[in-house]
Amino acid sequence: MSMADWCAARALVFAVAGALVAAPGARAQEQAPGEASANTRAAQKAVVAALPPEGTRDAADSQRGFLATRKDPVILGPGGRPVWNLEAYAFVSGPAPDTVNPSLWRHTGHLKRHGLFEVTKNVWQVRGFDVSNMTIVRGSTGWIIIDPLTSVEAAKAAMELVEQTLGKRPVTGLIYSHSHGDHFGGAKGVVDPADAATRKVPIIAPAGFMEEATSENVMAGGAMMRRAAYQFGTGLQPGAKGQMGSGIGLGLSSGTLSLIPPTDTVAKTGETRVVDGVALEFQIVSGTEAPAEFNVFVKPEKTFLAAEIATCTLHNILTPRGAKVRDARAWAHYLDEAVTRYAPEADTVISSHCWPIFGRAAGTAWLAAQRDQYRWLHDQTVRRMNRGETMDEIAEGLDSAPPPVNGAEWSTRGYYGTISHNAKAIYQFYLGWYDAVPANLHRHPPVERAKKLVEALGGADRTLALARNAYAAGDYRWSSDLLQSLVFAAPDNAAAKALLADSYEQQGYQAESAIWRNPFLAAASDLRRGRTLMTPTQPNELITALATQELLDSAATRFAPERPGPRGITIGIELTDRQELAMIEITPQAMIGRVGALPPSPAASIKGPRAMLLAMLFLKQPVVALEKAGLQVTGDKAALQAVIDGLDPMPQGFEIVLP
Repeated sequence: MSMADWCAARALVFAVAGALVAAPGARAQEQAPGEASANTRAAQKAVVAALPPEGTRDAADSQRGFLATRKDPVILGPGGRPVWNLEAYAFVSGPAPDTVNPSLWRHTGHLKRHGLFEVTKNVWQVRGFDVSNMTIVRGSTGWIIIDPLTSVEAAKAAMELVEQTLGKRPVTGLIYSHSHGDHFGGAKGVVDPADAATRKVPIIAPAGFMEEATSENVMAGGAMMRRAAYQFGTGLQPGAKGQMGSGIGLGLSSGTLSLIPPTDTVAKTGETRVVDGVALEFQIVSGTEAPAEFNVFVKPEKTFLAAEIATCTLHNILTPRGAKVRDARAWAHYLDEAVTRYAPEADTVISSHCWPIFGRAAGTAWLAAQRDQYRWLHDQTVRRMNRGETMDEIAEGLDSAPPPVNGAEWSTRGYYGTISHNAKAIYQFYLGWYDAVPANLHRHPPVERAKKLVEALGGADRTLALARNAYAAGDYRWSSDLLQSLVFAAPDNAAAKALLADSYEQQGYQAESAIWRNPFLAAASDLRRGRTLMTPTQPNELITALATQELLDSAATRFAPERPGPRGITIGIELTDRQELAMIEITPQAMIGRVGALPPSPAASIKGPRAMLLAMLFLKQPVVALEKAGLQVTGDKAALQAVIDGLDPMPQGFEIVLP
């Protein structure tokens, strides 16, 4: 996601995983962030000197058409809990401080604008109420909504602003551009499901939407949540020494995520739908930024919504939080199709993040620049790959010699994705992590390797001295490399931890990418203050949409075969609320889930609503408690309890910069 990518994990994966959220854990003595070093200050001045000419397009386009915004900047959720603050980034004004990359500071200054904006006749956007944009199209009798933000509360606040400014009308169409949570999570904030069903409101999504929206990254939920906390700076406060947004937007509203299933799906480019009198044409771009995604051409108003394959920043081919690698070549092809098929007819190009591009020539050039960037990334990575360069060598080479378009086009800069990270992702897409050097085929694991490296360098004191020299010279990459090894080898070395935090912090201050800045500063915070613990909260309603097979497969990833317990047995499952039959087989080394039939001779059987199965497999509720709650259990209850005991608890996070 991208922030959008992480929304999928936040909204869906962690619904299955118990929706982990940050909660203060045991903290070391508080230590405030440091100042920019002399080397960082010099680096920031060099950035300013190398930036493209400012021009007026972004500054003008990001505020063009402004109509109104919400009077109370704080949007509240259940129990009066704040879920979004429109003014959280109001501090971004004037010259960039030394602790923020000047390019990122400029970018966030445009992103921070919030409110209702007129795009063109009959098309508006609410921006700045979440990480994503809500697009509003006037139909014959009501509002057609495209991408209703992440949370019910943010979406409801956005609709209130629309109705206060433009007039109250019913929602007569709802469109999800793709399968990430920040593009559908606020659905119930714009339309009541019962009302939508009564009025037969069309809800349109790309083919495969439900499968992808409810299953993407389920298996990697625990690891992805912890990594996402680094990518998005969970726990960091917005500020000149803290979080500076996500590059593709500011932050993610933390309210209630919802989903109303689509009533219609689109499978092919060129398919059209007439919604409340408005003709819409769709371009399928699935397999790029999201596994199920389309762009929308609002034909009467000649407005092309590029969803998330083109925004105000280079996107991610592979997100730092982790995901399946995306296809950069397909991404470029879809952008080329947009340039040749839709841009010549579009007076305005909009997206589900950032601000619009006005005028056919400007829109075409903007889409073409994005296309060329992804094509360059793909082709030059493959070119270098085929002449024997490794992913690190390719990333370094391309990052140090970016394409000419970067000299003039702000939207291809790496505020979200980066050339370095994307080049490595493309290499991984084709060849995987192994660079064919046998020494890297079976390296020692991190802690053992760190111990050997520190010993080879002459011990902890010698390693620390080398790191101090690198830090003083402004080579924070090398000082971090040395110090991370030292901290892995000697986690109680306070001097190493402190200097590593300083080294990471300076790299964060210099980063142009918001989601590179965040991990560096999050790591510094962990080293100084201790890791933020994670606690489970109430699962999200989206779990009801997840296929039972996905649930069983996800639970199986927590099966611990080394623990004692019965093997060669089966458990029968009857889900009364879904009229579904299933089974679990415990083999000597795996837990196998199957949906569709009961086993012939189960050791035990359970019967009840699917919530009981979730409580058993994910919350590890004991059999006795489940029976008291109404679950019917027959057969060998001790064997069933042993199956529950054989599962790892839900992940509670883990250390990253400490062993």
